[in-house]
Amino acid sequence: MKVSVVGTGYVGLVSGTCLAEKGHDVVCVDIDQAKVDQINQGIPPIYEAGLEDMLKANVGTRLRATTDLRTAVMESQISLIAVGTPFRGDEIDLRFIETVARQIGEVLKDKADYHVVVVKSTVVPGTTDEVVLSILEEASGKKAGADFGVGMNPEFLKEGEAIPDFMYPDRIVLGGIDDRSLAVLRELYSVFEGVDQLETNCKTAEMIKYTANSLLATMISFANEIGNLCAAVGGVDVMEVTKGVHLDKRLTPILPSGERIVPSFTTYIEAGCGFGGSCFPKDVKALNAYGAKKGMPMQLLNAVIDVNAVQYKQVMTRLAKHFPNLDAVRVAVLGLAFKPGTDDMRESPAIPIVQELLAGSAKVKAFDPVATHEAQKIFENQPIQYCDTLAETVQDVDVVLLLTRWNDFKALPELLQGVANPPLVIDGRRMLDKTAFARYEGIGL
Repeated sequence: MKVSVVGTGYVGLVSGTCLAEKGHDVVCVDIDQAKVDQINQGIPPIYEAGLEDMLKANVGTRLRATTDLRTAVMESQISLIAVGTPFRGDEIDLRFIETVARQIGEVLKDKADYHVVVVKSTVVPGTTDEVVLSILEEASGKKAGADFGVGMNPEFLKEGEAIPDFMYPDRIVLGGIDDRSLAVLRELYSVFEGVDQLETNCKTAEMIKYTANSLLATMISFANEIGNLCAAVGGVDVMEVTKGVHLDKRLTPILPSGERIVPSFTTYIEAGCGFGGSCFPKDVKALNAYGAKKGMPMQLLNAVIDVNAVQYKQVMTRLAKHFPNLDAVRVAVLGLAFKPGTDDMRESPAIPIVQELLAGSAKVKAFDPVATHEAQKIFENQPIQYCDTLAETVQDVDVVLLLTRWNDFKALPELLQGVANPPLVIDGRRMLDKTAFARYEGIGL
């Protein structure tokens, strides 16, 4: 199929690249000429594991980028809208969605062929039917259903694992206003054989996405609150507590052979220093606000956000126990991205932690395998020493704060072995063996 993807952020570029890899003819549209030029050179403007190789393999053949939305829509059968929907305090900001819908509608006015417009951005229930469809009809002067199709196709991509998530999905949710719209979406995803597909209306597709993310965020905040209680009780390690919970066969089923299946969702029931990124914080806040507007206060989701907002302080509390005054304390920060496998620092717990370290006049060194350039934008000219290796970062420091679960950091015990005055290690992700260090603090301990 000939596909146009509007927006080249994480969702748009990954979706476009993967659809090209699957054999579709894809054109990615963005208003930023610099990003378009980068993509056409096979250079992704974002970091996502595996994206660059796949982009290079397809650009110039089945994939190209352009700023020319009109030609992209005219020459494709289906357009995927994948622009940002930031949360602005009381609701999601639909300006980008509305702008793109209007631009596509203006093209449809002059297009004779049937075309399907699909929202892939995360939007609250009703947005596709009540906002996007209306704008398309107004701008085109045509009727949805009779003259063009409209659909909603949420993404379920984990940053850092987005390529395998798209190429080997666990589900495909297709929302459409009618069967003709759904038929085009079916054709688009026919290259994914043997995958469970759910066909529904657009509102339900929108709600599925928000519900999925809110559930995962709830699991994280639940584990963190239990971890905080374990620490307050004393003599209880949350890692042992959650392990005991995970062994419930309703969570980790036992096969007749005796083998235990450990679903990946159990990793969300582990204590840490909080969730971040472009999805969980924004989506939970948006659904919370949406519920309130519908006269249905989302008390549980409100608590999820409240717990997460202060979870980073668990790291600072452990630091203050050993260093009440941060002035001139040498601190190594390991991890700046909100999770491994990405350079995304949006709402990363590392941001408020580093800000408090700097406010306390600590001497900060930092290392992240891929997110240093993003940190330099966020912290601008702040006195942070960015290091190129783990070994350089932890040399001659008083404290090590582990904030992101990068596999690189598993080498920390070996690096600190034999050090005369080993630093205090505060494990904000509980990814390391607490017995491997002379001085160790961890969340939920």
